[in-house]
Amino acid sequence: MSWLILAVAVVTEICWALSLKWAATIATWQASSVPIILSFVNMGLLALAMRGLPAGTAYAIWTGAGAIGVIIGGVILFGDKVSGVQACFMAVTVVGIVGTKIFAQA
Repeated sequence: MSWLILAVAVVTEICWALSLKWAATIATWQASSVPIILSFVNMGLLALAMRGLPAGTAYAIWTGAGAIGVIIGGVILFGDKVSGVQACFMAVTVVGIVGTKIFAQA
């Protein structure tokens, strides 16, 4: 169950980070409240996942998968550019995330 909660936390992390850029383009208090709300949800889910997972494992996966998701989301939603070298390092990050999950003790 902790892994599922962590997966949802990763999705909310991605939504949170992308909502920061979105809120900056809208520039209203309502839009600015979205990332604030998502940050509380996000941290709560991460903390909940850490009840059943080692903190380092949960945080490494949350951070790495979140970063990859934000890059991909930025490309899709905002037209951000990713170079070939960046894509290679993203692949290395994915390998690290998968390895961390495979060899996790929980």
